[in-house]
Amino acid sequence: MTIRETLLENFAADLEYHPRRAALYLCLGFAAGCFWFFTPFHLKLDAVPAVFGFGSLMLLCKGVFLLRKSSEGLAMTFQEVEKLTRTAAGKKLPTITAQASQVLQDFGLGPFLLWPLMTVPHNVDHSIGRPPMLMVASFGACLILVGWFIRWLTRRTNVAAK
Repeated sequence: MTIRETLLENFAADLEYHPRRAALYLCLGFAAGCFWFFTPFHLKLDAVPAVFGFGSLMLLCKGVFLLRKSSEGLAMTFQEVEKLTRTAAGKKLPTITAQASQVLQDFGLGPFLLWPLMTVPHNVDHSIGRPPMLMVASFGACLILVGWFIRWLTRRTNVAAK
């Protein structure tokens, strides 16, 4: 398996209509967003609140994306679309370790991709100190790597058990 196929499978393979996973992502994103929202104003640009803020944005976006019905129903009859909806609503969640590793990767993707937005408050008001952008990006990268490692260990254990 090439690196491209591995990355594609890792980040895009789970982007299907799945209302239960969407509810999980939306709840976790809301909880992480509450941590950032209730942090005192002068501490919002510190590393940990920024990681939680950006991570919550990514989890909320993925939750909304998981709620979206894709184009699977194109050119189907009404009965086939209803059957597709029933099977999608009845999908089970993946194992806890697989789900936790994917949530950790998606949470870490937020600070890893959105860290440049931390310069906006400093550019608007120069009395605000320089935010720890490198630390936020490195926290995001570490979370992605830990999630990937857990997923890799889970797959390796499952293959060895078979």
